[in-house]
Amino acid sequence: MGGRRIIVTTTPTLPGYEITEVLGIVHGMTVRTRGLGGNLVASLEALVGGRGNAYLSELRKAREEALADLVAQAERLGADAVVAVDFDVTEILQQFIVVTATGTAVRAVRRLSK
Repeated sequence: MGGRRIIVTTTPTLPGYEITEVLGIVHGMTVRTRGLGGNLVASLEALVGGRGNAYLSELRKAREEALADLVAQAERLGADAVVAVDFDVTEILQQFIVVTATGTAVRAVRRLSK
């Protein structure tokens, strides 16, 4: 697969591919805060109820940043894919969102169709 975009999946296998080598565990992490304005908007949303768009926006950004870090680490290892990807979200001091993405970097080749 070399030179192509890295496949990222939450499954432990890659349908249509054979994993030929496990390169190791890779991870990506980011820490984000909304800042004073974002906290104010989130507080107002909490008073009204319903969907917390300020939090969702920051979580989406944090997830994408953590995933980009994970892929960059896999690229440095020469991986074709990252399997068994899992995300963890933690809050620190009620202001910081920590998102971690963890997976297994692998080399894989496409199976020949019969």
